[in-house]
Amino acid sequence: MAPSHEIAHLAHVELLTPEPEKSLDFFTRVLGLTENGTEGDSVYLRTWDDYEHHSLKLTAHHTSGIRRTALRASSQEALDRRVEAIERAGLGIGWRDGGPGLGPTYLFRDPDGHEMEVYWESEWYEAPPELAPALKNQPQAYPARGVSVRRLDHVNFLAAEVEATTGFVQDVLGAHATEQIRQDDGVIAGRWLTFTNKSYDMVYTRDWTGSNGRLHHIAFATDTREDILRAADIFLENGVFIETGPHKHAIQQTFFLYVYEPGGNRVELCNPLTRLVLAPDWRTVTWTQAERAKGQAWGLKTIESFHTHGTPPVGPG
Repeated sequence: MAPSHEIAHLAHVELLTPEPEKSLDFFTRVLGLTENGTEGDSVYLRTWDDYEHHSLKLTAHHTSGIRRTALRASSQEALDRRVEAIERAGLGIGWRDGGPGLGPTYLFRDPDGHEMEVYWESEWYEAPPELAPALKNQPQAYPARGVSVRRLDHVNFLAAEVEATTGFVQDVLGAHATEQIRQDDGVIAGRWLTFTNKSYDMVYTRDWTGSNGRLHHIAFATDTREDILRAADIFLENGVFIETGPHKHAIQQTFFLYVYEPGGNRVELCNPLTRLVLAPDWRTVTWTQAERAKGQAWGLKTIESFHTHGTPPVGPG
C-alpha cells in the first residue's frame, strides 16, 4: 500500500527532560537549534531549515521521554478525514489549542499509548533581521553553531507490540512500511514507516521490557556525512556521551551517530538525504533475525544498550 499522503510530514516533538538547563544548552549550543519562545516550563526550538514555528518543544519534567509527536495534515479536508478515521478506531482524545504557530490540533494515541496530534493550520516562520537568510528559499540563516542540524528527521518509538501498533499507523494514518525486521518466530521486531517520499518518518521497534509509550530516539538530519564526523569531535569536546557510531546502518543505509542528551534521551544524527522512495508500489524489505545478527552495514555489532535503553527508564534505578 502506497502512502495516502493525507499526512504531509512529521512536524515536531515534545521532549521531556529532568535536566532542563543542561538539555537546553545541548540542543542550542551543541546541536545548533535556535530558541523561538517559551511557555511555562517549555522552550520552543527550531532547526534552521524548518518552515514552521518550531521543531522541538523541550519541557522540564520529573523524568525523560517523549510527551507528544505532531503530524501536519496535507489539507483541512485530509485532517477531517484522518480525525474521523482515528475516532472510528477508538483512539481519539479530542481537539485542543495547538499553541504557538499552530491552529487547532487533534490529540490521539497510538495502540501502544504514545500521544500524538495532527493539525493543518500552521504559521510559516518569518526570521527576524538578525536571522534572515541570504537566500529567500531558506527559512533562516545557517547558524554556524555547534553541529547546525538541518531538520527533525524521524522518531523511533518503542512498542510492546510492533505489528499491531504500526498497523494502526498504516491503516488509519496512511503510512507505508518501507522496511521491517521479522524474527524466526514470525514476530515483527521493527518496522520503518513513511508518509512521504522519504525512506522513513517513523520507526517502531520492540520494547523488550514489555512497557508502553516509551521512546527509543529522536533524530536530526545533517547536510552531509562529514557533518556527522565533525559532530563526533564536537560531542567529544563537550563531554557528550557517544553511544555508538559513526557508522552506516544496514536497514535504510542511514549514516548515523547516537548520543544521550543530558536528560537521558537518546538522540541520533543521521544522513539519509539521498534515500528516497519514488516507486508508488514499493515492496517492503524484510530483514531476518540472522541477517540482523550480522550487525550494521560495515560489520559494527549492535551494542546491548541499543536494545535496553529507552526513556522514560523502567525497573530498578
